[in-house]
Amino acid sequence: WFTLAQGVMTEVYYPDVTTANVHLLQFVVVNPKTKKVETEQDDAIHQVKVPRPDSLTFQQINIAKSGEWKTTKTYVSDPHADAVLIDVYFESKNKNLNLYVYYDPSLGNSGLGDVTYFTTINHPDSVFLTAEDRKENVLSNLFFSSPTSEMYSGFFGENDGITQLKKFGTLQLLASRTLNDNIVQMAKIDDPEHFTTVIAFGNSIQKPVDDRNLISRKFKVTQTKYERGWADYVKTLPKVDPKYQAQFNMAAMQLKANEDKTHPGANVASLTIPWGGGANANENNVGGYHLVWSRDLYQVATAYMALGDMAAANRALDFVFNVQQKPDGSFPQNSFLDGKPFWGSLQLDEVAFPLILAYQLGRNDKATYEDHVKKAADFIVRNGPKTPQERWEEESGYSPSTIAAEIAGLVCAADIAQKNGDEASATKYLATADDWQANIAKWTATTTGKYGDGNYYLRITQNGNPDKGEKIELNNGAGFFDERDIVDAGFLELVRLGIKPADDPLIAKSVKVIDQVIKVDTPNGAGFYRYNHDGYGEMDDGRRWNWDGKYTGKGRLWVLLSGERGQYELALHKDYLYKINHPKPKPDGSYYPPIKPSIEYLRMARKRLMNMAAFANEGLMIPEQVWDKKEVPPNADKQFIPELKFGEGTGSATPLTWSM
Repeated sequence: WFTLAQGVMTEVYYPDVTTANVHLLQFVVVNPKTKKVETEQDDAIHQVKVPRPDSLTFQQINIAKSGEWKTTKTYVSDPHADAVLIDVYFESKNKNLNLYVYYDPSLGNSGLGDVTYFTTINHPDSVFLTAEDRKENVLSNLFFSSPTSEMYSGFFGENDGITQLKKFGTLQLLASRTLNDNIVQMAKIDDPEHFTTVIAFGNSIQKPVDDRNLISRKFKVTQTKYERGWADYVKTLPKVDPKYQAQFNMAAMQLKANEDKTHPGANVASLTIPWGGGANANENNVGGYHLVWSRDLYQVATAYMALGDMAAANRALDFVFNVQQKPDGSFPQNSFLDGKPFWGSLQLDEVAFPLILAYQLGRNDKATYEDHVKKAADFIVRNGPKTPQERWEEESGYSPSTIAAEIAGLVCAADIAQKNGDEASATKYLATADDWQANIAKWTATTTGKYGDGNYYLRITQNGNPDKGEKIELNNGAGFFDERDIVDAGFLELVRLGIKPADDPLIAKSVKVIDQVIKVDTPNGAGFYRYNHDGYGEMDDGRRWNWDGKYTGKGRLWVLLSGERGQYELALHKDYLYKINHPKPKPDGSYYPPIKPSIEYLRMARKRLMNMAAFANEGLMIPEQVWDKKEVPPNADKQFIPELKFGEGTGSATPLTWSM
């Protein structure tokens, strides 16, 4: 698995979707006479192309801001080896320009503790640039179809080769081996006009296999095999409106790519490290979103069902039940592929969603019920409805979105219990669900708020007292606020999961409050904050979240919320159709006039779909967050966010699987 950003390669994941081994792989252009040094990441205008709509093939085009050179790079993974191949074209107006590779490995999720050296291979004048982390048991070999020279290893930020190039115009103080630190490798590409770059992976005992074959095999041969595999998959996908088909295909391919192939059913939340994860993404910490959340996996599984891929949805359920579920019936906040928890909290919606998925998939067998469904449902009854964390993973209390999932989970568990002859448990689950349904407004909807007529759902209440005005501390340095002042659209989960009708008066009031408080109209359409005063996102001046190590920032617009709003509008559309076919008479025998025409709701939902597509970047990747202001930050952190534009993606997880 490879990821790309800002004109360069960022992560490469091996041997699974949780282990990133690359921090940066880019090319550096040097004029040896003037000692002018330019990098793809910092000194070029970047463009991304998707060469065909039925493959995860990507092309990066970097045009120097100076106008002196251009690189065109096409990326594919080798279907038969643990390797990524890059087809590189280098064009320059000045034939005296030299091209160097700059490789910063981060083996085993960390750049610390790496060893680098050079190994001669069976190819004329070429070498392996080898990086190894024996503690993590992973090794990478970087090599080229072009001859190379001036091989160098140095320490990141200190003597990584860039300083030499600026001083001498060449790499003069060469190093053959560098040990146990954050290390960078460089080499000069002697014949740079058109060549193939290969980065292959193995473990410290079993080196990357068939490296000589990898370098001798033509790029086009590997590309054809890679693209044939994706094209065959895309042929299985539904056909949609032609103007959405390419984005639809990309979303489906991303979901399929994010499932780990060694642990079936394990889809990570994203193959990304938002905002680089730190100052240089080399902290000794897995970081990022490349972990499995049962909530995100539920979203993915239901998408698989919509695609008709029931096997993938069943694999997801098998993973959460057989790998993630704890003996007490609960599920970790997130986990590695072996089920080992990473972050340590508990979110009760993540306990409920697997029950809903089991119901949707018709998994009613005795073993599934007794070993998994019953344990999770009993855990919810014992511990709900209050949750240690809600879906934004920050606050404890009574959350409309969490309670909606709990109620739906218990109703689904009751159905499965009945099918297994456990009437006592079914009665208990339904009674609990009914009680929580009857009280959800009492726990989470204020009647004394400052928005609208004062009556609306809150994001969360710590103690189930929505009218008391208790103070709540928001995460990421946002500060303390009256609970009644903080709103989100989590209450729409009540509609999606069938707890409340779409035209419920309190739902309608709350939607109006959302539009008043946390909706922003951008050039690409309306977007929504998670909640007001969110602190998870870039600072106003462009500095990344957690730029100061204090987890501070400001939340921006979340694209998935546009999708959830569209689902709500589709529910209104369906409710309208039902009422037309089942009119309700007034006491005098006449009929209530219908609510807004169905076509209007359908049009609104379609607009949300268009907004989500517009929020995607050139590579059709839908981000977690988009920038929410007309103002372009004057001091954007160029290492991570070279440019922020109103209504376009930030340095957040891109693509976010939930968004896709």
